[in-house]
Amino acid sequence: MGHGIIAWIIIGVIAGWLTGKLMKGSGFGFIMDMVVGLIGALVGGWISSAMGMGTASQHGLIGSIIIATIGAVVLTLIVRLISGNRRATA
Repeated sequence: MGHGIIAWIIIGVIAGWLTGKLMKGSGFGFIMDMVVGLIGALVGGWISSAMGMGTASQHGLIGSIIIATIGAVVLTLIVRLISGNRRATA
């Protein structure tokens, strides 16, 4: 059973916030952190599915947050590599 839209928004906010804290530099702001978290959930779900662990929604709320955070970190790394923003601004 999957999460509802409200649960995915909460997961996105938490994952985006955690990613902002884990990665060097500042976050993207509340809305963009939420978007990064939601897209990170898709990326993390794809990664976990490709590794045979199932999708993000199959692991409960905490598991979904962890998977979404991992996906958001990967997404942030890719965006920084593409944009050339490798220097952290603290």
